[in-house]
Amino acid sequence: MGEPERRGQFGIGEVLAQLRPEFPDISPSKIRFLEAEGLIEPARSRSGYRRFSAADIERLRDILTMQRDSYLPLRVIRERLAPGAPAARAADGGSGRAAADMSRRQLLEAAGIGDAELTELEDYGLIRRMGRQYGPDALAVARTVAALRQYGVQARHLGAVRAAADREANLIEQVVAPQLRQRGAGARDAAARTAWQIADLILRLHATLVESALAEAGLAAAARPPPASSSYEPGADISDRVADPAGPSAGGLRSASGR
Repeated sequence: MGEPERRGQFGIGEVLAQLRPEFPDISPSKIRFLEAEGLIEPARSRSGYRRFSAADIERLRDILTMQRDSYLPLRVIRERLAPGAPAARAADGGSGRAAADMSRRQLLEAAGIGDAELTELEDYGLIRRMGRQYGPDALAVARTVAALRQYGVQARHLGAVRAAADREANLIEQVVAPQLRQRGAGARDAAARTAWQIADLILRLHATLVESALAEAGLAAAARPPPASSSYEPGADISDRVADPAGPSAGGLRSASGR
């Protein structure tokens, strides 16, 4: 295998284009979540973008297939994909199905947060429980909010983010509603593909608008890359670039009461 192939020649947008026909719900955030969980390790370009090899894409396909067809939790998937691991059935009694969700205790341990912090995330609508279980998105949200706390951003500050996400999801649902009303066998799959394509475009628009607003406020000039490397890759967004950890920490946000 040549050096370019090992380092990865596909951007995240190209990966999405290859996988979405089979996995309509794949998204940049899901790929980043799988990377955070240590299931994939894409290379990085000199400008900080994720670069995927053909082997990375096949590994992603295997992970998504196990999640979709066998409902396997990430722990079991990680064990199956470990070097030298036998292609055995999951430790779920041989049923081929295991819960992909987590209990409250499992979520607290995986996210490294306390019970009161999780309750706060639920109170502000950032995490929503499904019955008595939490889905994998809950873990991603908990870890992200925990990282934001280092900059003084608390759960109470993020209500607008939750509301914006709900409004955007409602907009997408309205757009694909005519497709969902069709009676063809593949109507729902086609609607799902359209929905995620729209979502990807909205996320890219959102990232661009945030960057533009920061630039207007005089906050983005030092952080932005040179013009030659500032354009987005297809399907890429702000978090696909490596942040500079040496930057000064933020002073934090103040509550509405001024405290």
